[in-house]
Amino acid sequence: MAYRGGVAVPTWGWILIIVGAALVVVLLVAALLTRRRRGRLRGRFGPEYERTVDRRGGRRAAEAELEQREAMRERLQIVPLSPQARERYLTAWRDLQQRFVDEPAASLSEADRLVAEVMRECGYPMDEFEQRAADVSVDHPQVVDNYRSGHSFYLKEQRGEASTEDLRQAVIHYRALFDELLETGSEPR
Repeated sequence: MAYRGGVAVPTWGWILIIVGAALVVVLLVAALLTRRRRGRLRGRFGPEYERTVDRRGGRRAAEAELEQREAMRERLQIVPLSPQARERYLTAWRDLQQRFVDEPAASLSEADRLVAEVMRECGYPMDEFEQRAADVSVDHPQVVDNYRSGHSFYLKEQRGEASTEDLRQAVIHYRALFDELLETGSEPR
């Protein structure tokens, strides 16, 4: 038995105090690591972080998914476009923009095809759309929402439900990702 301030504290009491203090320290460290992890993911994914939280229904599940995306991305061999390929794609994009007035639906299909082709040439897997969007979100989180929006307009056009303004918006959305892929393809974030 130990004495503290003239009061006897039994050994089991000291053990409880030490275990309690250790538990508090563990909880504080866990909270700090969670906060750091959350801040890192928010910083890296930007608006994609909140979108994933909303879609997954909670931070824990969303953060696990975002970390899984990062791990998947680490296994990919993303490469920069050659200067010749870059120029070829820029020329193709200029051509589709010039044709938009006369052939908006065909221009949108071409925009969808060009973005997919650039992604493939950079090394992104071309699985189903949501997986492509998830893969590209790791390197281009600021524009992946544009990709999703462009694709949703593309699907709307495929069903015959898109207006010319929808088609114009879709091409603008695709252009945002297209520009990112051509400019930063050599420097994934």
